[in-house]
Amino acid sequence: MPTLIGSVQRALRLLEAVGSHSGGAPAKQLAREAGLPLPTAYHLLRTLTHEGYLRRESGVFVLGDAAARLARGGLQQKRRSMILDSLAHFRDAVGAPVYFAVYREGEIEVVGVSDTPASPACEEWADFRATGHAHAIGQCLLGQLDERSRKDYYDRHPVEAITPYTVQDLRSLEQRIGSLERMQPVTERQEYSLGTVCAAIPITAGDAAATMAISLPLHQESQLLSAIDRLRSEVGALLSTLSFSISI
Repeated sequence: MPTLIGSVQRALRLLEAVGSHSGGAPAKQLAREAGLPLPTAYHLLRTLTHEGYLRRESGVFVLGDAAARLARGGLQQKRRSMILDSLAHFRDAVGAPVYFAVYREGEIEVVGVSDTPASPACEEWADFRATGHAHAIGQCLLGQLDERSRKDYYDRHPVEAITPYTVQDLRSLEQRIGSLERMQPVTERQEYSLGTVCAAIPITAGDAAATMAISLPLHQESQLLSAIDRLRSEVGALLSTLSFSISI
């Protein structure tokens, strides 16, 4: 039998009891529902309140900020798991590594990647956050921003060549972004990684800029556009079922 810590078990029962009352409950009621002697319940309630898991308001105990943070963390984990499951579905449907990224608080964030040993994802040899100008993910996200937001990004992450094929300067990059048609895929050829081609499509995520992308080895370049079209079709079908959440 594993060793169980009784005080932790009792504290958890109290938290569950408090959580079952949206308007809170007094100590005597919580002690009764948790099956605890009142002195023990008082001691644990004071401790939980001190640690921020509970608050006492008008003689009743309600869940505190620390408990809310735990709940949000659990919800975030569930959403991230949903995203990774969806990415695996997309990966199998298109036969290529699939990436999901968002532009959050001024930075490019790759939320999830799904690949296989036979079709590995592109190695992040240069920080994705700082090289948005050089890969399809970044160009697709930057293309969804207003000029002020893009300038803020460029001020912190200047445009510079990282391969012989990378866009050479800011003016050229802005011209490329300005020529992008709304909701059309963004492609790049060896601009971030030699021997790799990539394509990205914009994803609607409320007010946030988001994208989904694929990568292929250079010798499979001819398959890139058909693969990204399949991805767009799969994403559209899954979004329409409301089974894919990107509110993370």
